[in-house]
Amino acid sequence: MSTEDAKEVETPLEAEDSLGEDSESGRSIAQLEEEGDIAADYIEELLDITDLDGDIDIDARDGRAYISVNSGDNDQLRLLSRGDTVAALQELTRIAVQVRTGSYSRLILDIGGSRQARQTELDRLVTRAAERIEAGASSVSLPPMSSYERKLVHDLVAEKGLHSESSGEGKERHTVISSR
Repeated sequence: MSTEDAKEVETPLEAEDSLGEDSESGRSIAQLEEEGDIAADYIEELLDITDLDGDIDIDARDGRAYISVNSGDNDQLRLLSRGDTVAALQELTRIAVQVRTGSYSRLILDIGGSRQARQTELDRLVTRAAERIEAGASSVSLPPMSSYERKLVHDLVAEKGLHSESSGEGKERHTVISSR
C-alpha cells in the first residue's frame, strides 16, 4: 500500500470524526472539547472555592463532553459524589457552558465514580425487573430518572432480550420494561 493509500484508510476513531462531527450529536469534536474545557474550568473553580482536591479528566464521546473528577486516596470528594448533588452540579455546569457557548450542552459529570455506582444500581434494578417479568408480570415500571439514566436502562434491558420504553412527562418520565 502506498503512503497515499494509507492516508485514505480511516481508523474507527477517525471515521467518527471524518467530518469533524460526532455522529451522535452533530457537534464537532472541537465543540465538545470546548464544552469540556469550559466545564473543567467551572468545576476547578468550584473545587478551589470549597478547598477540595481533585483531578479533572475531559473526554468527548457519544455526542457528549464527559468530565470526571477523582481524588485518588482522598475521600473529600465524597461530599460531592451523592447522586442528587452530582445531578445539581451537572446542571449548574451545563448552564455555565451554555452561557459561554450560546448553545445547550449535554455534558455528563462524574464525581468520585458516582456514575459507575449509579450504573451498578441501575443494573440491579433492571435485573430485578427482569426476574419479575420472568415470574409472570406483564410489565414493570422503574422509578423516574434522567434521560441519560433511561438510555442506560434501555441498553441494559436490550442486553437481557426484553423491551423497554419511556413513559410519562417531565420529572415523572420513567422506563417501563416488558417481555414484548
